[in-house]
Amino acid sequence: MTAPLPTPIPSSPQAPQAPQAPQAPQQQAGSGPAHRIRSAAEALQIARALAGELGREASERDRDRRLPWAELDALSRSGLLAITVPKAAGGADVDSGTVAEVIAILAEADASIGQIPQNHFYLLEALRVDGSEGQQARYHAQVLAGARFGNALAELGTPTALDIRTRIRPQADGSWLLDGHKAYSTGALFAHWIGVQALDEQDRPWLAIIPHDAAGLELVDDWLGFGQRTTGSGTTHLDQVRVEADALIPHYRGFERPTRIGPFGQLVHAGIDLGIARAALADTLQFVREHSRPWKDAGVTRARDDPYVIARIGGLDTALSAAQALLRRAGRQVDAIREAASAEDLASASVAVAEAKIATSRIALEASQSLFELAGSQSTLQAYNLDRHWRNARTHTLHDPLRWKYRLIGDYLLNHSLPPRHGSV
Repeated sequence: MTAPLPTPIPSSPQAPQAPQAPQAPQQQAGSGPAHRIRSAAEALQIARALAGELGREASERDRDRRLPWAELDALSRSGLLAITVPKAAGGADVDSGTVAEVIAILAEADASIGQIPQNHFYLLEALRVDGSEGQQARYHAQVLAGARFGNALAELGTPTALDIRTRIRPQADGSWLLDGHKAYSTGALFAHWIGVQALDEQDRPWLAIIPHDAAGLELVDDWLGFGQRTTGSGTTHLDQVRVEADALIPHYRGFERPTRIGPFGQLVHAGIDLGIARAALADTLQFVREHSRPWKDAGVTRARDDPYVIARIGGLDTALSAAQALLRRAGRQVDAIREAASAEDLASASVAVAEAKIATSRIALEASQSLFELAGSQSTLQAYNLDRHWRNARTHTLHDPLRWKYRLIGDYLLNHSLPPRHGSV
């Protein structure tokens, strides 16, 4: 039998950044049976149908910072969170390009909801690469039942964004104790299980999988970013949290040898940016058609007939199509190194994903900014809340700097220098 899912802690009505927001519903995430998706085509079909529901109040959720508890329940029940579970375990085991496209579809509807599953899929990939058979069986069953994984990976106050201070120490009874503080814990507030990155006594990173209601775990809803406002990317405090040995994954092994963990995680991030770009362009088209006025010198009666507006729309669509093509190509290369990879093959896949990430980041920023240039002054009215696209794009694209992506690509092409191995490459 599948173990019951732990119930995530509902958002506090005194959340510091949203004291006026209504209290989050007291629902158990993942309640109700989860659908069992069998193919990539079915996953895309269900994602599109769910996106129609998620998009209806996305602007209001962003404006009021209303956390998407009910919407994430629907995501769990849809079965989309289990699409990377192996077929032998009952999942669809879809290709990486499909995962990225599912994320893009969700992010187009609601950029915050589109980001929340990124760490879920990253942790499932780490489980696939370095988890034991017992761990895989246990957690795959949970995911198939609708469980969500959140992250507690990053920290503030360390020398770089990739450095961590959280520690895990062995105990005499065979268990381990976790101590530390995490930031940017996207999705942890809504999760059944949280993957915590911690260093052992040899400074090697492990992933500790802990239930949302573990003793000594405190989740603080204090995310203050101006974009991606409802991702639940708050602070996680860990005070002597007990972890059983069979809940530890040796994450360091996934970077000691060539694996696709890094490029797979980055591919999903690129899907988020692609979805934001699609949403911004779609709202640009609608606003120009329905509300915008032409410039007097254009000599036309409708903004949609302004030749400069038409040309700019054509340029945005071309860049968006190019980004989509690069993302699909990168997905194929990530799949090519799924089971075994040489250092050279991993480098090639990482470069392809970096190129896709640059393209999706740039079009997300360009489309969300050009919206106002093309739609005109009316588009800045708060009632439309169209600035959420730029706020979301600007916030999410800061996840890892593009200037280092360009350097990675150039150094590989010029000097055949292999990219570093970590979760941001």
